[in-house]
Amino acid sequence: MSPNSNPFLRGYQNLRIDRSLCITCEDDCPPVWRPLHPSQAHLTDDQVARFPCVFSNDFALITEGQDIPEDLEVQCQTEGVVRTVVYAVSGDDFGQPVHVGDTYSGEAAREVVRRLSFETGFYSRCWEISSAHLTADAGRFLAELADIATPSGFLFVAFRIPYSPAIGVKLIATPWTDANLQHVEGITAEELRQEHRAKGMPESLVEVLHLAALADVRMLVFDADAPVLDGLPLYDDE
Repeated sequence: MSPNSNPFLRGYQNLRIDRSLCITCEDDCPPVWRPLHPSQAHLTDDQVARFPCVFSNDFALITEGQDIPEDLEVQCQTEGVVRTVVYAVSGDDFGQPVHVGDTYSGEAAREVVRRLSFETGFYSRCWEISSAHLTADAGRFLAELADIATPSGFLFVAFRIPYSPAIGVKLIATPWTDANLQHVEGITAEELRQEHRAKGMPESLVEVLHLAALADVRMLVFDADAPVLDGLPLYDDE
């Protein structure tokens, strides 16, 4: 099946990171961009930036403090200086290569890829997360709501998933921002939070639902077998 025929595909596919060197020469030519030769891929950015190099049409080699095999050196006829190291993030957009952006450290590039990637278990506006993000009291409270008709004032509906211990939540009127809630319900986000607390909702459930709704999540599934979400508190079984 062609990627263009799959309506479920979202975002960039096959994200990757390429380290490139911005190199200048003494004759005021425009900067050129080259990858390090694989034989020097182990060099850190501090061992590359602002160091002299030689380069060909395909790769560059740092010359200062490095032993370069003669067969590689003869392929590089131009001398230059590495001005900076750039980590380019690229990917595929429905089969077409696309340059997403440049960063100036490997850590920053990996963070861009992490934010743009749809990780298994976490997808779009429907999230499946571990029920360990709820206290035992919050889990029981949510289960009780799933067994009754959840009051409309909660702005969410809890429901059980057949043949599974997981419990789903359909969030309503998201995102739960002041502007949107004022328009839809005539209340602020803090007022909704206080309403939830006044109805006896445990704090761990209040926090996770409001964080999800603020991010415009529409469906949230709590499952003991689902992955944990970095950044959310974890609670031991009580």
